[in-house]
Amino acid sequence: QVQLVESGGGLVQAGGSLRLSCAASGRTFSSYAMGWFRQAPGKEREFVAHITWNSGRTYYADSVKGRFTISRDNAKNTVYLQMNSLKPEDTALYYCAAQKYYYGNYVPTSAADFGSWGQGTQVTVSS
Repeated sequence: QVQLVESGGGLVQAGGSLRLSCAASGRTFSSYAMGWFRQAPGKEREFVAHITWNSGRTYYADSVKGRFTISRDNAKNTVYLQMNSLKPEDTALYYCAAQKYYYGNYVPTSAADFGSWGQGTQVTVSS
């Protein structure tokens, strides 16, 4: 099991950019597919992006497609989320998580399919 720590959040104006990082401990990090989720106040946690263990495939929620990029560096045990053209509706607490099981070509987008959640990093986008 991996332990995850997110960082890189902050306050940014609409149209700006942020790069989130998720540092993992544990020698098995490279074997996990990883996801980013976010949760705004009063709302459920929602899927943002997914990356396979070898960066061979990425997948995005429609709301962030073309603006956000997920990547990973297995040598550094870190997964990233580059966020460009930020909008006020992107304001949320952002979490990374490790996919629980191997699903083949299926990309899970439910929070229930992920574990080892970090504590989250706050992203606030002002208009």
